[in-house]
Amino acid sequence: MPVVVIVGATSKWRADGPNTVFVHGRSLTAADVPDDVRWGLGGALARTFAQEGCFVVLTTRTAANAAPLVGSLQQDGGHCAAVELDLGDPDSIRRAFARIRDAAGDPEVLVYNPGYMAGRELPPEQELLELFPPELFETALDIACRGPFLVAREVLPAMRRRGRGTILFSNNQYSLRGRRRRTGESLYYPRTMMRALAQALTDEYTEHGVHVVNVVVDGVIDSPGTRAMPGAAGAPQALISPRSIADAFLYLHRQDPSCWTHELQLTARPHHQEVPSCP
Repeated sequence: MPVVVIVGATSKWRADGPNTVFVHGRSLTAADVPDDVRWGLGGALARTFAQEGCFVVLTTRTAANAAPLVGSLQQDGGHCAAVELDLGDPDSIRRAFARIRDAAGDPEVLVYNPGYMAGRELPPEQELLELFPPELFETALDIACRGPFLVAREVLPAMRRRGRGTILFSNNQYSLRGRRRRTGESLYYPRTMMRALAQALTDEYTEHGVHVVNVVVDGVIDSPGTRAMPGAAGAPQALISPRSIADAFLYLHRQDPSCWTHELQLTARPHHQEVPSCP
């Protein structure tokens, strides 16, 4: 059974999580959110690959965060497990992948999907870069720069020896360009480094059968957190379906090696009412 590891499987889905309830939004309960978006993109990715017969490993900072998603997948007949992993701790990353290899085997697919809303918990008047505490920048580096490098190191040796493997980076529009819809977005520029890493790995590992893709989600993904953002409730058609994104990830994994995509941009359809950006 192919092993699929989803890093950041529960980064935004919790109705009471820090990325769902913050000063720019409103509180939600699970009952307010349909099943197909309740767990955001991480949950959609997990469900899509589980339905393909893969053993899905969900990594999360706290195992309890993933317990409802694991239960839902297992109830539907999927094979999955949750492993604790803290992207800010290199030892935690090593321990997590050692557990994955011991329990399930070497991953065939790695989906890197952690998100952060650095600075979004601050009031708007404090969202200028000059006012950010340095620890917010460290969070951005851990998730968008050091994290993908350290995680890729854990799976690439076995993929190279096997002669196949897929690494899919879930990125956003800030990896391509700066955009000022609001203050507080200057800390997203480390996303450009994730894109650069995907390009470097493509050059180094394509010949070894490893397919690396930078997936740019240019828009707001439907999830409990984004539904809590101002303006989202009035423009539901401007939100991107997480299941549709997950279908694109599965398509990339299935591509024939004779014609690989190395960067894909998924863009929300335009709407007259602007919705705040979200990683």
